Amino acid sequence: MYVPLAERLRPNTFNEIVGQPHLLGKDGFITRIVESGRPVSIVLWGPPGVGKTSIAQLYAKAFSMRFRSLSAELQI
Repeated sequence: MYVPLAERLRPNTFNEIVGQPHLLGKDGFITRIVESGRPVSIVLWGPPGVGKTSIAQLYAKAFSMRFRSLSAELQI
């Protein structure tokens, strides 16, 4: 089965994500939410390749929630 390179290289834990300390650092927003054990709705926004999908997948995993990825990419 073919698995895209980006999917094979995707981080498996929050600790494997480089950068985003305001979200994933010791006192980061997402870190505090996960530690509280009470998920909240969040919106991840930014250009392609910054880790939005990786963070979203790990966030869902932290709360044992199902994750489904959608793309709004315009096909011309």
